[in-house]
Amino acid sequence: MASTANALSPSLSAANSSISKPKTLHDFYLRFKNPNAISLRSKRVGLPVLRLSGITSPRVSASSAQLMHQSVGEASSRAPTIVEVDLGNRSYPIYIGSGLLDQPELLQRHVHGKRVLVVTNNTVGPLYLDKVVDALTRGNPNVSVESVILPDGEKYKNMETLMKVFDKAIELRLDRRCTFVALGGGVIGDMCGFAAAAFLRGVNFIQIPTTVMAQVDSSVGGKTGINHTLGKNLIGAFYQPQCVLIDTDTLNTLPDRELASGLAEVIKYGLIRDAKFFEWQEKNMPKLMARDPSAMAYAIKRSCENKAEVVSLDEKEGGLRATLNLGHTFGHAIETGFGYGQWLHGEAVAAGTVMAVDMSYRLGWIDDSIVKRIHNILQQAKLPTTPPETMTVEMFKSVMAVDKKVADGLLRLILLKGPLGNCVFSGDYDGKALDDTLHAFCKS
Repeated sequence: MASTANALSPSLSAANSSISKPKTLHDFYLRFKNPNAISLRSKRVGLPVLRLSGITSPRVSASSAQLMHQSVGEASSRAPTIVEVDLGNRSYPIYIGSGLLDQPELLQRHVHGKRVLVVTNNTVGPLYLDKVVDALTRGNPNVSVESVILPDGEKYKNMETLMKVFDKAIELRLDRRCTFVALGGGVIGDMCGFAAAAFLRGVNFIQIPTTVMAQVDSSVGGKTGINHTLGKNLIGAFYQPQCVLIDTDTLNTLPDRELASGLAEVIKYGLIRDAKFFEWQEKNMPKLMARDPSAMAYAIKRSCENKAEVVSLDEKEGGLRATLNLGHTFGHAIETGFGYGQWLHGEAVAAGTVMAVDMSYRLGWIDDSIVKRIHNILQQAKLPTTPPETMTVEMFKSVMAVDKKVADGLLRLILLKGPLGNCVFSGDYDGKALDDTLHAFCKS
């Protein structure tokens, strides 16, 4: 799998690329000009191996952005930090800052038409729905806003609940000029986005994430969908929002468990592609757990920058974007096998990350110092490092067999390889290492 392909060796930049045709459809070799970027190699037998190391894209920029060496304690202004997601005519801004829901012009510039449907749940709605309605309508009397309030929880991320959004939209006779607004965490964002993608074959929508998990990950990149009883997020679409508005003040009402869950995704970015960010997290995890506003704002901004860079290069998960799923194959198996909502998504991903790291170590791809650092930071974040005791080897295997990253019957995994901040997406691994990892973490 890691053999040198003999087809071609072009170079390209993230902004301006030209690739000559390979000699065959099966042989290709793609390398970025940046020596610390991507190499994507394949041979005629098997599946591609994607290696990722510290990719940076000149297409992604953040205004008002703090540099890594600056003090995180510096006061932030009311002007939002803006991270741009560059996707051509589907590009959009991510606004990050305190009090952004009190700046109606940010939302109103992205509303298409005169009718808005806010999709929220019975936890977030009582807290922020009125504020969002005011932000959408203040000084803008021509816009009318309706809402649909869904039950809260991962177990409701299904077709039955999704139909409530369609029912409301059809009842209101909304047309293709309407705008859907997702107000809530990742479940609401995924369902609202999928509803927007499907209603009348596509209407505009806006993300207003209110959890750390949604702010640093799920609201950015256009992945939308619902769960199936046999697997998580198996039904959905890639559908980009008009904007993402992250008002960090909404985290003031977030339960501690939800806060920790979101930090699992923050940690992930450091592990797969941003070693300096991981080192910053090791020093600042106590501040994040204490909800220090400046530290949290920086963690959200840097996470969004990492996500935006990857999405800009690989919108529909052709290879590179899959690396954002470190720990998710194991984690999704936990969520499905243990029961949706029993563990939060980030809790399952944390345990799944430890399992992926264990497998990487068994393969000889990382040293034990990385294993120890990952255990330590997850424990600091009060996240689980083992799956539930009820999970069995067979449960893991049966759910992982229908994972979205299975291709031609072979399960591809995101594993760490080399120094911190490097990973591979590959089906080219010794299956015994996977079996040994599963048996090490399961009683049966």
